[in-house]
Amino acid sequence: MADNRNLLELSRMPVGRLLWKYSLPSVAGMLVMQLYNIVDRIFIGQVVGPDAIAGLAITFPVMNIATALGVLVGAGASARVSLFLGAGREDTARRVLGNTLVLTLVVGALYIGVFALLMDRLLMWFGANEVTLPYARDFMMYILPGLMLTNLTFSFNNIMRASGFPMRAMLTMFIGAGLNICLAPTFIYVFGLGIKGAAIATDISMTVGMVFVMAHFVRGKNGPVTFRRGIYRLDWRLVWGIAGIGAAPFIVNVASCAINIFINRSLLSFGGVNAIAAAGIFTTYTVMVVCIVLGVCQGMQPIVGYNYGAGHYGRVRGCFYWAAGAATCITFLGWCGGMFVPRWIALAFVSDGALADFTAHALSTAMLLFFAVGFQIVSTTYFQAIGKVGLSIFLSLTRQVIFFMPLLYLLPGRFGLNGIWYTYFTSDAAATAVTAALVVWSLVRLGRGYRSLRSRHYVG
Repeated sequence: MADNRNLLELSRMPVGRLLWKYSLPSVAGMLVMQLYNIVDRIFIGQVVGPDAIAGLAITFPVMNIATALGVLVGAGASARVSLFLGAGREDTARRVLGNTLVLTLVVGALYIGVFALLMDRLLMWFGANEVTLPYARDFMMYILPGLMLTNLTFSFNNIMRASGFPMRAMLTMFIGAGLNICLAPTFIYVFGLGIKGAAIATDISMTVGMVFVMAHFVRGKNGPVTFRRGIYRLDWRLVWGIAGIGAAPFIVNVASCAINIFINRSLLSFGGVNAIAAAGIFTTYTVMVVCIVLGVCQGMQPIVGYNYGAGHYGRVRGCFYWAAGAATCITFLGWCGGMFVPRWIALAFVSDGALADFTAHALSTAMLLFFAVGFQIVSTTYFQAIGKVGLSIFLSLTRQVIFFMPLLYLLPGRFGLNGIWYTYFTSDAAATAVTAALVVWSLVRLGRGYRSLRSRHYVG
């Protein structure tokens, strides 16, 4: 089959060049995707004001929960598709595609219903007050219906990339994000809709992007992984396999939600609304840097998954080394921004000089060890890609929960507001040490005694 050439290069092209080919469109796609949020926040901060930025920051936990549920399905499905294609099991990869569509629709309908019923109560629990609640509510009322579209776009864009179409996956992300860049200022500024205008623009843009993504899987000529009859009935072995691999990034996002809740409450106690606004800007900047690393990880995942499924362990090691080096360079550049030009970063989002100074201090303190975060993320994705769910989950928990949460409880009591910023770099130091030890152990024993995916009994 001619389209299988896209898959054959995963096992034949030099690893460094292959990672570049797959990561470049992934990075571009992730940056474009992040523009949805950045454009919204810049216009909200500059046009509506600091209180609106703080209100938007309150919605982060809700958005993280929705993202976590989408990632649970999407990341697990794309990893499974790569593994099964590597093992020569195209029929099973197609059934993963059908199961992913059903799961995404069911999960999306459930969380949208729950959020709609409990919106004000959840936002207050996440740290809203009488000043920020109206902004947070306005944004959530309009963005909520679009969350399922976001999950569909994310999940099937990843599967598109995992099945051998990285450039097309990038282009489909450009379509929606480019439209959002045009619509967001129009709805916020020209139509005067404020924070709700940002949500409406995002919904429209995401709908268009989702249509282009899903169209890829309707055409029969786009490789072996396309929509066909008989693939939509849920197979619980496949469902558990998808959820098992997707559990690690799911836990990362749920942990991020829990952390945001505790951080917002601590910030409100120690620094008020301005502290929450500063944290929102800090989160936006660091997430922008991390999304580039995630693009590298998305490029790495099909390469590692396919070659692991095919038993080419030397290529698996080589791909990890290239990805870890690239990710570390990216987070180092992000660290330089936080250390040397933090006030310029803050002024991109707000015109208030005092808030810009406040945010600059937060960036330069919390990001002291941010350069190590890239290695941590690549390592977690590596274990996810080879199906080592337990290790992937554990590494996800080290930085986000095992180290971060106790430090978030202890340090603010001793150092006040600065203690919140200290929590970030101290947890980074501890998590990096644990990650390095596990990665060395895994790479040394890679391929010894692992169960083959070519076994016809292994599907979960």
